[in-house]
Amino acid sequence: MIAAWQGQPHVRAWWDAATPYDADDLADPRVARWIVETGGRSFAFMQDYTVHGWDEHHFAQLPPGSRGIDQFIGEAEMIGHGHGTAFIAARLWALFEAGAPVVATDPHPDNGRAIAAYRKVGFKVFGPPQDTRWGLILPMQATR
Repeated sequence: MIAAWQGQPHVRAWWDAATPYDADDLADPRVARWIVETGGRSFAFMQDYTVHGWDEHHFAQLPPGSRGIDQFIGEAEMIGHGHGTAFIAARLWALFEAGAPVVATDPHPDNGRAIAAYRKVGFKVFGPPQDTRWGLILPMQATR
């Protein structure tokens, strides 16, 4: 399902699908992955991760316990109805309740739809766009 979603043009524009997830990826303890659904229908993928789990991560300056998030809506007809904002907000507050002092995300600077959704739930830009090993990003963070 994730691979099929990653093949969709609206996902492929912002999410690298060159290497599909394998068993080792899915077992990585640094990352929690989720399938998002509403009314019994799966429609999105979300992950959160420890920002201190990789050497020289672009969020390494954040305080201990900080988490990063990434997600996409796989079903195109679910875009533009507030679903992304809703599930991002739900996960954001769950991470804060679990003790994360900061939650960061890194959309592509040209991904206006994602940036708008993040802003709606309290994320703020905290630096200029930068090149990372994962591509060009706009650093954004939300604090408790």
